[in-house]
Amino acid sequence: MSNVCDLCGKKKVVGGSIVRKGLAKKAGGIGMHVVKNNKRTFHPNIQSVKIKINGGNKRVKMCTACIKTGNYEKA
Repeated sequence: MSNVCDLCGKKKVVGGSIVRKGLAKKAGGIGMHVVKNNKRTFHPNIQSVKIKINGGNKRVKMCTACIKTGNYEKA
């Protein structure tokens, strides 16, 4: 089953977790240097919600951002 929002199409995205080393310039050092860039995935907060569509009830997957908007009618 896919982890995608049915309203906005939000899905997981790939990014990086940056590891830095060194003393910051404002603390008297020569600055922070990037040591490592680990790949990671960011997952949306998908919830299963029962809503009314075309006069009937249907269970859909929605992200919490779409749930907060209230642009739907709960069943």
